[in-house]
Amino acid sequence: MRNRITEMFGIEVPIFGFTHKPEVAIEVTNAGGMGALAASYYQPDELERILTDMDEKTGGRPYCIDVLFANKVGQVTPMSERLKALPKEHIEFVEKLLNNAGIPPLPPEVEAEMLREKPPGHGHTEEGVLEVLEIVVRHPQATFVLSAMGAPPAYVVDRLHSRGIKVGAMAGSAEHALKHVRAGVDLIVAQGSEAGGHTGTISSMVLWPEVVEAVAPIPVLAAGGVGSGRHVAAAFALGAEGVWCGTIWLGASESELSPDMRKRFVAARSQDAIQRKYDTGKPLRGLRSKWTDAWDAPDAPEPLPLAAQKLLVAPALKRLELANAVDYMGYMSGQIVGSIKAERPVRDIMKSMTSECLAVLKTLSSKS
Repeated sequence: MRNRITEMFGIEVPIFGFTHKPEVAIEVTNAGGMGALAASYYQPDELERILTDMDEKTGGRPYCIDVLFANKVGQVTPMSERLKALPKEHIEFVEKLLNNAGIPPLPPEVEAEMLREKPPGHGHTEEGVLEVLEIVVRHPQATFVLSAMGAPPAYVVDRLHSRGIKVGAMAGSAEHALKHVRAGVDLIVAQGSEAGGHTGTISSMVLWPEVVEAVAPIPVLAAGGVGSGRHVAAAFALGAEGVWCGTIWLGASESELSPDMRKRFVAARSQDAIQRKYDTGKPLRGLRSKWTDAWDAPDAPEPLPLAAQKLLVAPALKRLELANAVDYMGYMSGQIVGSIKAERPVRDIMKSMTSECLAVLKTLSSKS
């Protein structure tokens, strides 16, 4: 499994593990791959502590930081005005849904905190991004930074390259990938529509070779529907030089999910990872639940645009979380969720993916 990617980062296997949980990133890294930590929503002091801990627990091995880069944002409408603009029909629908499910209201202190005006997340302003980058460059093991949405701005690429840090970007089409290459990235993550979260519309089988051909000789990581060694071998066959995985780690014992939610992931089928607009206002693939079923009903209103829908449902989703209403709760999930058959440690998943990939490659080689 040695190739340009393993040589580029000094890792043993070209398996990248995207996660919101530092412990998962640490375990993927220590198993010979590269853990990729979603960092945009951490405050600077918290991110500093996390990366220091990752440095100590990964024994000098490299890891990746995943960031939602952005350019300068315009003036933000005050929270009070945004709340007044929400349609009455939508507010009543959400409230009725929660009341019928017996979900208690938010505690006053939690509601007050959620309604408090907050600055945009650190991944969403140029000032915040620069603050994150200053933390990242202080940690030499953070050798790869990925732009999770859109081409990384020039100031990001220049700053990271000046410190010897590789830069990548996620793409859902060959056109997007070419835009990233023009921005100066070192590699592309081609994410098929099977993936969890916000994705494009092109499936992995079609997308991966399209992107490989479009951006050559830039190396490509394959994402979307990857969770086994056979998938890794398939990615190699389609021209990718590594894989980027996210959903498969959610069934791991170290994942950020509660034990009850992990059980739901183990029980889920591939078709339970559905694309809907109900949580963010944009198509997002996540686990089906009684919440999504209610929004699918004929009497449900149409989702609002991005910012408004997020504002509408944020308190509701927090109420579901605090009530541990697991049947109503979802989480970003790709279609590979149907392959999660049991809760396992990350290292076991990594070992299985690696050994299965090598076995498949050996079998294919013997038949040629």
